[in-house]
This record gives sequence, C-alpha cells and structure tokens, in this order.
Amino acid sequence: MLTRKQVKEIKEHLSKAQNPLFFFDNDQDGLCSFLLLQRYLGRGKGVSIKSFPDLSVEYFRKVHELKADYIFILDKPVVSNEFFLEAEKVNIPVVWIDHHMVDKDAIIPGFVNYYNPTQNRKKTDEPVTALCYQVTNKKDDSWIAVTGCISDRHVPKFYSRFEKKYPDLAIKSKDAADIYYKSQIGRIAKILGFGLKDTTTNVVSMIRFLIKVKGPDEVLIENNKNYSMHHRYIQLETKYRRLVEKAISLSRKKGKLLFFQYGGDLSASGDISNELMYNFPEKTIVVVYIKGGKANISMRGKNVREIFSEAIKGLEGARGGGHEVAVGGQMKIEDVERFRENIEKII
Repeated sequence: MLTRKQVKEIKEHLSKAQNPLFFFDNDQDGLCSFLLLQRYLGRGKGVSIKSFPDLSVEYFRKVHELKADYIFILDKPVVSNEFFLEAEKVNIPVVWIDHHMVDKDAIIPGFVNYYNPTQNRKKTDEPVTALCYQVTNKKDDSWIAVTGCISDRHVPKFYSRFEKKYPDLAIKSKDAADIYYKSQIGRIAKILGFGLKDTTTNVVSMIRFLIKVKGPDEVLIENNKNYSMHHRYIQLETKYRRLVEKAISLSRKKGKLLFFQYGGDLSASGDISNELMYNFPEKTIVVVYIKGGKANISMRGKNVREIFSEAIKGLEGARGGGHEVAVGGQMKIEDVERFRENIEKII
C-alpha cells in the first residue's frame, strides 16, 4: 500500500489540479482507478491508453486539446521518454501511480511524481484501484474499488465491508477469481471490461455514464442510459465464450503448457488467459492473439515473468512484462513458433 506521506502528497496534487487529464491503462483496473479519483475530485477527463507497452507520445495531443493543467498516469508500467519531454516543455506536473515491477534500468525523470508500492520499504503490489481507493476512501464508491481489484485478481482488505453493504453483489470467498466468475460484482467487472473494447465514441459515453452513476444497480440493470454497454457485453460475451471453449478443448493434451492461438476482431487474450488459469492452475497458460503483423501475448502461471523474459531472448523486437503470475507481451508473428519452442524447453 501507499505510505501516509504518499497518500497526503497525491491528495495535494489532486486539490491543485483544476483541469486534470487522467491517462489510464485500457482495463478494469485502469478504468476504476480513474473513476475513483475523478468522482472524488469532481473534475477532470479520462483517456484510456491502448498503446503497448508504453504510454506513447501520440497521446500528448490530448493534453493540448483538453487544455489540461495536470497529468495523472494510472496503471501504466511504461511511459515513453518523448511523452515526458513534451510534458517538461509545457511545464505540466505529472503524477504517475503504478504497481508493476519496474526494470532496474528504467529512468524516471526527476520532475515526475512517481508512486509505486513495489518500491516502498514494505513492498506490495496491490492493483492501482486499491491505491486510489486508499487516497479517496469514499465508502459509496467501494463497489468501483472492488470491481477494479478483483479484475486484477486481488481481494482487497475492505472486501468484507463491501460484502456487508452489498450482499446481493458479493459471495463469501477469499479467492478473487471465484468472486470475479461467480458473483454479480464480477458480472459488473466483465461488463466494464468488454465495454472498453467498444468504439471510441461508445467508450467515452460509458465513461461519462460511470462518472455520474450513484450505485452498482444502475450499471447491472439494463436501461436506456447503459443500453449500448449491455448490448456490447452480450455481443462480445458470445464470441468470447466460443474462444474459451476452443482453448479448453486443448487442455486434454498432456504436459504443463496450454498454448492457444487465435485471430479475428476480438482482442481478449488477457481475459481468456485469466479464465484458463482459473480452470487449470497447474498449467502454464499462453494465449496469442494475431492481428496484422503482430502477436499479442498473455501468459499466466507460476513464475511466468521469468519464463517470458527467458523465452523472448534472441527474438528481435519482442517485449513485455508484468507480474510474477501474469505477463503481457508483443512480438512478430514469425517468431511465435520459436517462442513456443523456447517455453516448452524452459518448463
């Protein structure tokens, strides 16, 4: 968790920001982190980041377009140096809150206010949603905080309080995956996750809706305000379920590796790999999504960060990172088979 000093500093930055711009990673942890801070502050715009693995300089045009006076970066492990150079040119303060393990050679500019509990004396790696809820502590937003946390496979300390406040949304479990796949708050998490995979116009509409909602029922129950969000969820859930069933059929193969590769218009490798890990915790899970000339990789399982780093050695342009049990990466399509062979040798 953040220290008291860090929480105080982040609150001070928020109070100074009259027109903040929040850049957040394009998943539920990033989205919920933004929602917590925006609803606490009552002002600011949010932009979901789809560039991988870094927040690229192309996004800086949003700072000018929206006339931002403060930049907050949430749940993004890497930010391009060019982005920081642009921020330094116009003298805009940058607050970066993250929870990923940072490369020891990474250089973070001195003017950036960087908060990451993996670098604190007492090292932890809670989702950024949990860190933002530590800052805001708005009890009425606990459902947003739980949504972000369980999506990142973390059961927060405040889950028991949430369970008492929203018994119809919760289940009694200490397993984040159980909560995600078997509860109504998990259904909300899935709705938001698939909502982020919609068109830019619909994502913006969803964000505006979520900023104003008073409680989880307004998200869970379909109405004229959230119709497009629910429609998108049903549409993508059908495609997603077919892909998961195909991947599960591969589990009959012997060995420690479950390797699933697919293409098409649904980029959901992270979601698929999470569900496969839930069903097959003893296996190393690799899901490869092919689009254009690139392959997006999602790995789950024990020590996958080390396995991934070892397996991409010698593969030009291959990159990625994440946590000990969850990694995302990218490489050329022509290197996927060699990548698979490397993993098989390692495990």
